[in-house]
Amino acid sequence: MSEKQTKELERVTIRFAGDSGDGMQLTGSQFTDTTALAGNDLITLPDYPAEIRAPAGTLYGVSGFQIQFSSHPVHTPGDEPDVLVAMNPAALKVNLKILRDNGIIIVNTDSFTERNLKLAGYETNPLEDDSLKGYQVFPVKITTLTREALKDSPLKLKDKDRSKNFFALGITYWLFTRSMDATLDWIKTKFKKHPEVVEANITALNAGYNFAHSTEIFATHYRISKAKKRPGTYRNVTGNEATAIGFIAAAMRADKELFLGSYPITPASDILHELSKYRNYGVKTFQAEDEIAGIGSALGASYAGDVAITTTSGPGIALKSEFMGLAVMTELPLVIVNVQRGGPSTGLPTKTEQADLLQVLYGRNGEAPIPVIAADSPADCFRAAYEAVQVAFKYTTPVVMLSDGYIANGAEPWYLPKIEDLPEIEIEYATNPENYSPYSRDPKTLARHIAIPGTPGMEHRIGGLEKDDSGNVSYDPDNHDRMIRLRAEKVQKVNDFVKQPQIDGPEKGDLLIVSWGSTYGAVFNAIEEIREKGKNTVSWIHLRWINPLPKTLGKYIHNFKKVLVPEINMGQLLRVIRAEYLVDAQGFNKVRGLPLNTHDIVDAIESQLKG
Repeated sequence: MSEKQTKELERVTIRFAGDSGDGMQLTGSQFTDTTALAGNDLITLPDYPAEIRAPAGTLYGVSGFQIQFSSHPVHTPGDEPDVLVAMNPAALKVNLKILRDNGIIIVNTDSFTERNLKLAGYETNPLEDDSLKGYQVFPVKITTLTREALKDSPLKLKDKDRSKNFFALGITYWLFTRSMDATLDWIKTKFKKHPEVVEANITALNAGYNFAHSTEIFATHYRISKAKKRPGTYRNVTGNEATAIGFIAAAMRADKELFLGSYPITPASDILHELSKYRNYGVKTFQAEDEIAGIGSALGASYAGDVAITTTSGPGIALKSEFMGLAVMTELPLVIVNVQRGGPSTGLPTKTEQADLLQVLYGRNGEAPIPVIAADSPADCFRAAYEAVQVAFKYTTPVVMLSDGYIANGAEPWYLPKIEDLPEIEIEYATNPENYSPYSRDPKTLARHIAIPGTPGMEHRIGGLEKDDSGNVSYDPDNHDRMIRLRAEKVQKVNDFVKQPQIDGPEKGDLLIVSWGSTYGAVFNAIEEIREKGKNTVSWIHLRWINPLPKTLGKYIHNFKKVLVPEINMGQLLRVIRAEYLVDAQGFNKVRGLPLNTHDIVDAIESQLKG
């Protein structure tokens, strides 16, 4: 290494890309874990093909994994990769358009066969014409070198080729001065029942590292210093993992068991998988036969006194909507997690979108208001899940927690809080049978007084029909009007409990940015960039609770000449804001199945400022 130049960098964005069978998600996740252990801040973007087992070598079969890591805080997976590891022509073609000028391309030349070039739509080999001019291209015979390294392995040739992703990973470990120890340990644990596979993967990883160390094509390798973080224990966590842990923590803090009733659906299934590992923490997971059974079982568990949740994405919300209405009518605490994906219908099941906001706000029959909270990053999913449980019990209401494919599958370092430092979740049940009325309310929160079924002397009736305070079915028009207004007022009272978002910037100015959910990171970077250009009349409010809308938004929104709402949809929060506040807000909307880019938001802000 001393013979080669080491260059210090502040941040790097790498994208691994290849066929869905090339192990790019595994490669990316191993690089991520190693980078987290190295002390860098990071955010990842796994980019799965929308088609299961698409034909090898095709453009729509490309699987990608992007990670931005830095010695400074990171808020997005990066707009433009600095490095592209392309395992075949299709991966190169799909991702070349987003690679920055003079970016590094490490390419597996063995895959650039006539057949693969044709499948990727190339008329000529891009490695032999001038189409890659302006990039730093490092051609490597990754497949050949992997086979050579494994020539003494007893594995079949097809199985040897599966180790080529570790060869590529070894190259990037050397290039960015990463330790291989964590990956070596992972290989030994993961494949311990197959020692020949352990040996092959370790050999391929070392071979890639040694190739990068010894070859003349790499004159430089790079070092990124540790990020400055507050002292404590961290773990690398995906949004779905953080969501699951948040619910477990809430149930423990409430001294209750946790019940999940769910039907597997992309991209929410990992919450079910994660929670199923924690039976020793009082977690019960039920994989139902369909979406309706999933929420029905969860509502029953809530009635019985559990912390109850159900998880899904947009198509599942459509099926769960009748039970969501029943949860509103019975006023039982329940959290419905919607990990949004590309739609409509099956749409783009592995891609991200923010297009279910209007669905969760209004997609039920009758007047059925439900509080809605939206997580803004993978680690924030923990806090959003915990807070959703707090509100569900404090106000005896179902709550929708919104995530999306980007933050659910993406990862970042998460500071582990101590369980005793988390806010208490106090739950009070009615215990006095004298004159018990199931729909009598707490005057402060309007939460109804819940009694656990089977409590002696507390027999009562709840259900989907309208009731009066006594729990008797009521068709009285005035009572129905009163109950409708009480349920709506109760949702608005959530504002009295949750933390109000603060305005970032001056309280008056030329432009107010209003964002929600996973656009947080891109807007954060865009605001920083705009202010570095001296444009200091732009302010920002990021919404955590979207129903009810925060009081601070109403306080400030009329103080600005213009309002801009960036979303990964056609303008859903935009419609709500225009209707609620009667302002001529404008949207910045891209619905590509990908997170918004920082530079696009910067352009939109500058366009608004120019008029």
